[in-house]
Amino acid sequence: MITETKQQLDRKSFHAVLEQHGLRLERQTPKILQLNTGRLCNLTCIHCHVNAGPKRKEIITRETIDRILDWLRPTDIDVVDLTGGTPEMVPDFRYLVESIRAMGKRVMVRCNLTILNEPGYTWVADFHAAHGVEIVASMPCYSPDNVNAQRGEGVFDSSISALQTLNQLGYGTDPALQLDLVYNPNGAKLPPPQAELEADYKRELKEHFDIVFNRLYAITNMPVARFTSYLKRNGHYADYLQLLRDSFNPGSVEGLMCRDTISVDWLGNVFDCDFNQQMAMHVGDGHQALALWDLDLDDWLRRPIRTGEHCFSCTAGQGSSCGGAVS
Repeated sequence: MITETKQQLDRKSFHAVLEQHGLRLERQTPKILQLNTGRLCNLTCIHCHVNAGPKRKEIITRETIDRILDWLRPTDIDVVDLTGGTPEMVPDFRYLVESIRAMGKRVMVRCNLTILNEPGYTWVADFHAAHGVEIVASMPCYSPDNVNAQRGEGVFDSSISALQTLNQLGYGTDPALQLDLVYNPNGAKLPPPQAELEADYKRELKEHFDIVFNRLYAITNMPVARFTSYLKRNGHYADYLQLLRDSFNPGSVEGLMCRDTISVDWLGNVFDCDFNQQMAMHVGDGHQALALWDLDLDDWLRRPIRTGEHCFSCTAGQGSSCGGAVS
């Protein structure tokens, strides 16, 4: 009997590792439409897989928004998850949110918190509260040194101020105003257990800043775009990829976001997830973009999910999705 060496196993594709464990990555009826509104952002975080920043020009247009809304309206998809960049910086952001809420669908916004304090965006907090927007806010740590190292000097204080503003509006206490935080490790390591970290966050933020929130999402850093450059500059790229492979958790596959989420970019093109989107890995054979308004949901369920080396990030340790740990 011939057994595979560790080196041979390390070369296996993500798909091959799934097969090795007797697993299949198949779609479910989509529950979430995740729309990346563009790469414009007021921050340049080192872990950003979008390469977002203040000088980026890629943003969604009103025409694209209207075509997406027309497709979305008759579907049973209940949640629209707006990400970026900074979604609130898109000129038609308020129109987009108001139109989705008018359909009776939920809206989640991936908010970097600091935008609430930027000149010209002081309307953001009140707008979110008035429209019942669910906020998923990036907060890499409850201590200033870690946050500022990952996201920029002064970001921690601005984030704390924004959270206090949201609490004053009822976020974190009013059942209609959900406030969730996102933890990303500062460097080439996996997140600690999510439940334990959530307890630490709640204790520290309440004790020191009188801040409350609902849930914490612990998300593994994806070796894509800016974070890949960071890893290579520091000589950690190969070791990090190996860590992700070595930490493969078969129990995480059931909860992967690509199974029940449709990812759409600012041009309206469809992808299996936001990470495939940033790598230009289009659905299907990957050679031709497919616009959301040309997508048939029955056909979507039959399409295979495209995978790659980066997929080991979502299955490492406790697993990771846009909703945090999955196992």
